[in-house]
Amino acid sequence: MSETNQCPKCGFASEMSFPDCPKCGIVVSKFLAIEKKRKEFESAQDVTQRASSGILENAQGFMIKQEKEWGEILTGFETKNKYDVMDNWGNRLFRAEEEGGGFGTVILRNFLEAWRPFTINIFSADGMDHFILKRPFRFYFYELEVRRSDGMLMGKIVRRFSILRRIYSVFDKNGQEVYELFGPLLHPWTFLIRRGQQELGKIVKKWSGLAKESFTDADNFGITFPTGIDIDTKAILLGAVFLLDFVHFESNRSSGNAMM
Repeated sequence: MSETNQCPKCGFASEMSFPDCPKCGIVVSKFLAIEKKRKEFESAQDVTQRASSGILENAQGFMIKQEKEWGEILTGFETKNKYDVMDNWGNRLFRAEEEGGGFGTVILRNFLEAWRPFTINIFSADGMDHFILKRPFRFYFYELEVRRSDGMLMGKIVRRFSILRRIYSVFDKNGQEVYELFGPLLHPWTFLIRRGQQELGKIVKKWSGLAKESFTDADNFGITFPTGIDIDTKAILLGAVFLLDFVHFESNRSSGNAMM
């Protein structure tokens, strides 16, 4: 059992050492053990953020490949969405997986399909969490929050009202609109990353072959980032890919949802 002359929590000092603080009552040994674990966790979080920051800082774009399970392909029963985020050479940089394995979540997923709320965790190959994507239920004004693994808000994407166009606003953590995502009417597989009328990047659903596309609704995307943007904005735009996939390219797109 640890003893001390000064409480590590409240700072109370005494000429005699004590195992429990006479002033605030904490058990010194337990308090020190908790503090040690907290510092180890914060250190691991710092390493994780530095790793993800390095990947995003150097990236000019990503390829995102959706993984489809044979059970879903054969039965049509909607399962959790999973994706690989890769560089231009096909090296996997991140893994993205939708949360929710409970019975209620499964029923909700198959009842609401593309309209369902979701949480997607993005993590590296070693299993370290990097970002969290949260989508609440919305019938039309779809939105997505992008947060760090510690819960800190990075920004969000919100759909704007438009009768014929597919337009989303991209906001930073301070609520400032930094870009818009614009889906041209005659190019249903493309979203332009714009500021004003200037195209600075794009998100494109890439066909992986007619035979495969007719057999499964797995989607492959490419994103090209605007030049010179910061790490947080890259993470927000990467999150936008998953929202667009759910809203415009999910399994019910055969009903015309991709054009909406």
